[in-house]
Amino acid sequence: MKLEILSFEWNLFDSDSANSIYAVTKAWAITVLKDHTALLTSLSPSVIEVKYTENNEEKTENFAVWWWVLEVSNNKVRILVDMLVTTENANFEKANNAKKEAEKLMEKYKNSKDRIDMEKFIQAEDSMLKAIAELKIKG
Repeated sequence: MKLEILSFEWNLFDSDSANSIYAVTKAWAITVLKDHTALLTSLSPSVIEVKYTENNEEKTENFAVWWWVLEVSNNKVRILVDMLVTTENANFEKANNAKKEAEKLMEKYKNSKDRIDMEKFIQAEDSMLKAIAELKIKG
């Protein structure tokens, strides 16, 4: 099965021999296998696990992704992402600090006696989800 992970600027990962792709959508977690039915769905901040064959050896790659889209059609999977983090380029200390800061801000906004600024709460929640996704690829 063909797999392409793309951003608006370039192709981030490409394989002609993907065996399975695990991803978390807004509604559920899915595993895409050969001959999967056509699908177009949005992704949540999470980890995508890709199993593929290279030089007759099965390999596994994990990618932290934020929001965007997964498309399956005719044994081809295309994932368009706004940001992708691999174990090689992850900054786990920075992600852990971002997670703690986002949790602190969310708690502040949630427990505020005043009116909650939902835009700030959603931004803090988004930062926390991104950090958690990055921390999950640490293993």
